[in-house]
Amino acid sequence: MSTDFLPINGTDYIELYVGNAKQASLYYQHCFGFTLAAYAGPETGERNRVSYVLQQGKIRLVLTTSLQPDSPIAAHVHKHGDGVKVLALWVNDATQAFHETTSRGAEGAWSPQKAADEFGHVVTSAIKTYGDTLHVFVERKNYRGIFLPGYRAATSTFVASPVGLKHIDHCVGNVELGQMNRWVNFYETVMGFQLLVTFDDKDISTEYSALMSKVVSNGNGYIKFPINEPAAGKKKSQIEEYLEFHRGAGVQHIAIATDDIVSTVAQLRKNGVEFLHVPETYYDTVMERVGTIQEDLLELKRLNILIDRDEEGYLLQIFTKPVQDRPTLFFEIIERNGAKSFGKGNFKALFESIEREQEARGNL
Repeated sequence: MSTDFLPINGTDYIELYVGNAKQASLYYQHCFGFTLAAYAGPETGERNRVSYVLQQGKIRLVLTTSLQPDSPIAAHVHKHGDGVKVLALWVNDATQAFHETTSRGAEGAWSPQKAADEFGHVVTSAIKTYGDTLHVFVERKNYRGIFLPGYRAATSTFVASPVGLKHIDHCVGNVELGQMNRWVNFYETVMGFQLLVTFDDKDISTEYSALMSKVVSNGNGYIKFPINEPAAGKKKSQIEEYLEFHRGAGVQHIAIATDDIVSTVAQLRKNGVEFLHVPETYYDTVMERVGTIQEDLLELKRLNILIDRDEEGYLLQIFTKPVQDRPTLFFEIIERNGAKSFGKGNFKALFESIEREQEARGNL
C-alpha cells in the first residue's frame, strides 16, 4: 500500500473575496447561523484589507474585502464577483506539503512562511489550482490563537443562532470544456488524490443541457472535490452560465453537512435563505427508488428536500440559489445516512430546476 505523501487533516478554512465583507458577514451570521470569531483590518494593523472569520461546527468562512481599488483582491472581485479564492487545507507540515506538491508539478503561489504572535506561530504555503483558486496549506500545531496571527478575537452585536451546520462535505469546481481531465490528473498526480466516481452526460442531462463530472478524494476521504465541465446540449448548461458570469473556472458550490437536515433547512428558510425548487411530482415516485428512510416524507416534501440511496445507505440534500447577484456560487446542505455518493438519482430533477432559474434570467 502506497503511503500518503500529502496527509490532510481536513478543511482549515474557505476564504471568499467579496465586495463588502462587513455586510456579507452579517448575511452569513443571520441567514446561515455563523458566529463571528475573529477580525483583521486597520484596527489590527492591516492597512489594505479587512477580513471577518465566521465559525459554525468545524467550518470556518473567511470574508475578505480590499481597502484599495488596485489590489489583487479588488481585481478578483471585479472579475469574478463575490466568490471563493482559497480552499485551505489543514496539514501537519506546510513546508513538506509545498515541496511534495511543487515537486510533482504544482505552481506555487507562495513558499512556506511563518507568522507569529503571542499565541505561537503558524506556517502556511500555497499552490494554484483551477481558475484563480488557491490551496493554502495551514500548519497550526504550534498555535493556540483564535485563527491566525494578525487576527484578533471578535464578537458581533448580532446574536447568531446556529442551524446545525457541522463540517464541509465537499467543494465543487467548474472548469472549461476539455479541462476536467486535466484537473483530475492534477489532483491525482500533484496531490495524491484518487478518482472516486465519474458521471457522464448520460447521468447528468436534460432535454436541453448536460455536464460531465469526476470526483477526486484524498487518502482519508476528508477532502472531496468534484470537478465539472460542460457537455454538448441544445442550450446553454448551468456550467456554461457559471463560466460566463464568473469569467472562468472557479468554485461552484460548497456542500455542508448536517445531522438533522429537516431542522437545519426549516431554520435556513425561516432566516431567508432561498433554495432551488423541484416540482411536487418528484415525491410521487421517489420512495420506489430509495426505499425505507427514517424521516417523514411529508416533512421532506414541505421543505423540498431531495432523497437518494446508494449501496451503503441514503442521503438527503438541498441546494440554495446563488448567494450573490451573479449566478455563480451556491451552497448545498447534505445529511448522510451511510451513503457515500453525491445524489446521482436527483441530478435530472436538480438540473431541470436550475434550467428554470436560467430561463428566468434569460441565460438558458
